[in-house]
Amino acid sequence: QVQLVESGGGMMQAGGSLRLSCAASGRTFSNYAVAWFRQNPGKEREFVATVRRGDDDTHYADSVKGRFTISRDNDKNTVFLQMNSLKPEDTGLYYCAASPRLGTHTFANEYNYWGQGTQVTVSS
Repeated sequence: QVQLVESGGGMMQAGGSLRLSCAASGRTFSNYAVAWFRQNPGKEREFVATVRRGDDDTHYADSVKGRFTISRDNDKNTVFLQMNSLKPEDTGLYYCAASPRLGTHTFANEYNYWGQGTQVTVSS
């Protein structure tokens, strides 16, 4: 119903910045909340940030608060994750996910649609 494609990942030294993009297609993009999750081998998927539908309110994991910014451009059907002051702990496969639900949701099983992921690697 909704297709998501992430891009913008890569390698960066600690302290640097990256900007991830999530391009959406299918249903009306403005009616979906979008979130970013990240995952490393052997560990569960970790919530990073979300932007709500309707009011565009945002919520962040404590580990990235003050460093990452999530935003959306509904005219372009795209959600962004600006990542500043990167740390090695930010390394992971980053996924964007979408949900038609209202409000703020931080668990992976609350999202209906997922992209393929884009790798972010931060070195010391």
